Amino acid sequence: KLMRQTSNMLCCGFLIHNLTFKGKKQSYKQLHPKEGWQVYSSAQDPDGRCICTVVAPEQNLCSRDAKSRQLRQLLEKVQNMSQSIEVLNLRTQRDFQYVLKMETQMKGLKAKFRQIEDDRKTLMTKHFQELKEKMDELLPLIPVLEQYKTDAKLITQFKEEIRNLSAVLTGIQEEIGAYDYDELHQRVLSLETRLRDCMKKLTCGKLMKITGPITVKISGTRFGAWMTDPLASEKNNRVWYMDSYTNNKIVREYKSMAEFVSGAESRTYNLPFKWAGTNHVVYNGSLYFNKYQSNIIIKYSFDTGRVLAQRSLEYAGFHNVYPYTWGGFSDIDLMADEIGLWAVYATNQNAGNIVISQLNPDTLEVLKSWSTGYPKRSAGESFMICGTLYVTNSHLTGAKVYYSYSTKTSTYEYTDIPFHNQYFHISMLDYNARDRALYAWNNGHQVLFNVTLFHVIKTEDDT
Repeated sequence: KLMRQTSNMLCCGFLIHNLTFKGKKQSYKQLHPKEGWQVYSSAQDPDGRCICTVVAPEQNLCSRDAKSRQLRQLLEKVQNMSQSIEVLNLRTQRDFQYVLKMETQMKGLKAKFRQIEDDRKTLMTKHFQELKEKMDELLPLIPVLEQYKTDAKLITQFKEEIRNLSAVLTGIQEEIGAYDYDELHQRVLSLETRLRDCMKKLTCGKLMKITGPITVKISGTRFGAWMTDPLASEKNNRVWYMDSYTNNKIVREYKSMAEFVSGAESRTYNLPFKWAGTNHVVYNGSLYFNKYQSNIIIKYSFDTGRVLAQRSLEYAGFHNVYPYTWGGFSDIDLMADEIGLWAVYATNQNAGNIVISQLNPDTLEVLKSWSTGYPKRSAGESFMICGTLYVTNSHLTGAKVYYSYSTKTSTYEYTDIPFHNQYFHISMLDYNARDRALYAWNNGHQVLFNVTLFHVIKTEDDT
């Protein structure tokens, strides 16, 4: 293009000419005719295009001298510059597209950040509300914790008094007669009474957690019962063992938990009747069980080997009419807690839902009954703690304490207290108030669960 523009403008004199590359003309300046081709100036027009000014020297149209070669060299340089400009333009266009793409991505990121910010505010509000609700639940614990702190101070005082008494006793051994023994004995009795009163405040509580199990022994069939007496003295740790849920009358006795584990039975009892189910209980030296194929409750004395009482539980279903989910003639469940002796069963009059009755331990007479709305056939097992019935939702893996009914307030609530069903099939689950533990028969394994109770400590100012 440059050759075509300049070929018609060369003459025998000197010539000054402006060349433009895709741009407008620039001012020109005269040079000596003998001077060669020169790029005089370069600039950009308002549209950003490159403008070059080239000065053409005087030249003979017929000569092919060194100046012609200079012209060709200059043309090649101009062509190279043009190519460089094209490459630069392509790069600029590519970078411009990249910038547009980045701008779109930045806008998208900005929108995402705005959404995250909005979500964060929503989550913060939700978490704050959850924390507030948890704090509201914990507020009632503050006075209880304060009372615990007070009790802890009392216990510290008790320890200090015990140390003082120990020092006094040591002094008495060294010098008999230096102190009034009767007065000292009264101080010891007073301290024991205060400690006993303090412990009585912790007898009852609400079930909060179940941990374990601890496997004590592996024996027997898939179904059975084992238990200790919650009213026995501290020195009496006898264990009773009743295998199977029917067609059996043999009760095995062990003097201690260690002998139970080793299998060294101390005595065997042959009951006058077969039992039904696995929901028996030993209470104050006697065995309470459901007589096979009936709704009759039997009280059998281990000391005398005789039946002390028997009574029909009115309207109670029996023989797999209203059993627990696993069956096994578990219609009538006998149990004991800190308050006394209980029977849990179902009746047609209560539409197959659970009925709780408190029994007189001597006569088996029903003292009072509570009708719940929980279907007995939907319950895995149940147990009483401090007058509250706790019901599991299954006897299989994944079972949990799902429902509770308070006989004190005649109200119920749905709970969510899981426990580990290690051997997959529970056919007996009973609470022992002395041991503060749940005794369970889990698929031929005799296991123990620990329980955590929430205690409300009453002070002398409470009515």
